[in-house]
Amino acid sequence: MRRAHAGNYYEPLPQDNNELEHENERMAQELSEKIGVLKSLSIDIGNEVQYQHKMLKDVDDDLDRTGGFLGKTMSRVVKLSRGSHNYLILYLFIFAVVVFFILYLVLKFR
Repeated sequence: MRRAHAGNYYEPLPQDNNELEHENERMAQELSEKIGVLKSLSIDIGNEVQYQHKMLKDVDDDLDRTGGFLGKTMSRVVKLSRGSHNYLILYLFIFAVVVFFILYLVLKFR
């Protein structure tokens, strides 16, 4: 007796050579089908890996460009803050305080 590949039952061995050959051919055919399924599955996995690799490479390139842009922007901000334009920030602060004070008065005496 031998164990069947898909079930939990036992089949008796075939008695003549013709049945053995038929059983071998059937098993070879099943194995060939399983190999075909595994081949197509591995091809699909390979295609997905290539697609994901391309996407990750594009994201990496975008991050590199963004990092360069951010670095340039930060260097410009540092240059601007070191310049003699500090009085402009003071004027802006005074303007904001005056506007808020006027709005406070308008809303209080309304």
